[in-house]
Amino acid sequence: LKHFGEALINSFEKEIKYNHDSANKIIKVPVCYDPMFALDIAKLSEEKEIAISSIVQIHCAPIYQVYSIGFLPGFTYMGTVDPLIQTPRHVKPRNAVPAGSVGIAGPQTGIYPSESPGGWQIIGRTPIKIFDPTSTSLTLFKAGDQVRFKPIDLKLFHTLNAHENVH
Repeated sequence: LKHFGEALINSFEKEIKYNHDSANKIIKVPVCYDPMFALDIAKLSEEKEIAISSIVQIHCAPIYQVYSIGFLPGFTYMGTVDPLIQTPRHVKPRNAVPAGSVGIAGPQTGIYPSESPGGWQIIGRTPIKIFDPTSTSLTLFKAGDQVRFKPIDLKLFHTLNAHENVH
């Protein structure tokens, strides 16, 4: 299992580095949809009458286009979210959304690169660092990139997160 975890970490790292240096490749982003991180997924499941596992499957199915980067350095605006799980922003934004949170707002999905206030419906979190002020590129994504989300469990999230914070 330890070898599997290291191989997966290396796979994500190579893919992210390769895609970061290449023009508009598909970047696979691991996301943990555990209730610990998916603050709004249970409510979304109830409102849409769709099982949480189906929401995860629907969210991970498309290849998303990064439309733009904005609001925060590295914040990605991506689309298009399947109409089955599209949901409006919160009427009252949260004061603090953790870095790496993956959210939905209408037909878009996005990743919070750092902790900030925010109104998107949070359905998961990635352990991958999205914004790095010490990097020459600053952010993992650029407009035009393509992104596919890959679900991971809580244990792998913590493994990847610990590894990501070592760098």
